[in-house]
Amino acid sequence: MTVTLPPYETTALVLQGGGALGAYQAGVYQGLHEAGIALTCLSGISIGALNTAIIAGNAPDRAVAKLTEFWETICKPNSMWGLNSAIEQSLFDINDTMRGALSAFHAGNALLGGQKGFFQPRFPPPSDYLRGSPDTASYYDTSALKSTLERLCDFDRINSGAQQVSVGAVNVRTGNLVYFDNARTTLRAEHFMASGALPPAFAAVEIDGEYYWDGGLVSNTPLTQVLDSRPLRDTLVFQVDLWSARGQAPTNMSEVSDRIKDIRYSSRTRMVTDELRWSQYLRHILERMLEHIPEDIRASDSYCRMAQELASAKRFNVIHLIYRNKPYEQHYKDFQFGMATMREHWHGGLEDIRLTLADPDRLAMPENASGFVTHDVHREDIERLIKAAAQKGSGVS
Repeated sequence: MTVTLPPYETTALVLQGGGALGAYQAGVYQGLHEAGIALTCLSGISIGALNTAIIAGNAPDRAVAKLTEFWETICKPNSMWGLNSAIEQSLFDINDTMRGALSAFHAGNALLGGQKGFFQPRFPPPSDYLRGSPDTASYYDTSALKSTLERLCDFDRINSGAQQVSVGAVNVRTGNLVYFDNARTTLRAEHFMASGALPPAFAAVEIDGEYYWDGGLVSNTPLTQVLDSRPLRDTLVFQVDLWSARGQAPTNMSEVSDRIKDIRYSSRTRMVTDELRWSQYLRHILERMLEHIPEDIRASDSYCRMAQELASAKRFNVIHLIYRNKPYEQHYKDFQFGMATMREHWHGGLEDIRLTLADPDRLAMPENASGFVTHDVHREDIERLIKAAAQKGSGVS
């Protein structure tokens, strides 16, 4: 099904970090590609940065195949303790108890042996006290990831400017979040690896004399980077989050660990979105107020000139796609690289974006006072159920 979009100036895909959960993002991209939606802007952090590299580094008609190759590569263990894919899928399909057992098995494999084309344990392991080098101070070596990215990505294409591409990383020395953008920097595999260098598992990546860690340490959601870029543009954003800020109170210590990760890495998505909405509302107010001020005063008054720099009538539509936890998943879901689980994550992203695109009203230009709207197909379903229940309880039909 091909989707026709309103005349947005920017159509962006924003990808959060979340390790093995990132296959959900690949499914979302597949659905966007099936719908014929051309992306002009890509921004990612951590595993979102790696997916960004694959998508931006290939022609649209090849990107899904390359994403498939990437995920089928890194979901194979380095050790010999892997399962035949068909057998694994058959076991996975039995029930949640078996899915939970397989998840624990694959998480253990990742910890002990690493994942093919991605990372492997350092031997000897790093010392707690002896000084070494920042690029070896980690439990795992990610040099294989550089080869994987260079094999699957065309970096000339990434740097061509056909799409705006940016990835977030943290400068280890200053603690500041930095975005590497192809408009200002020639992006290499190292920039994407730096965005996913989560300590202490992965070492800092050196770029131009500075060392960088995973951007998720500061902010796991690069939405602000896209919507605050100048000049402001009418923008449609597909924001794909891998951690849900909302969840149930945990009842055991495994659930406590899982919930901590959800809250920490969701990066307060709704708070960030609310702040961006409020900022755009103020810009719209300034734009309307300036219309009532004579042009000569606007040109001569310094405060009017400052207001004109801040004012904007641009409109933002943010489509949230948020991965939802499965009943069998535990706190190690982000480093559980089982092939069957990966396919389920991928399918979940594909189904969610198809459901989202089925209602063209979700893609419409905002017409409200703030010029800012958000949509989340799961939240909207819950709100409809609550409304229906309330109406039933009050006797309203």
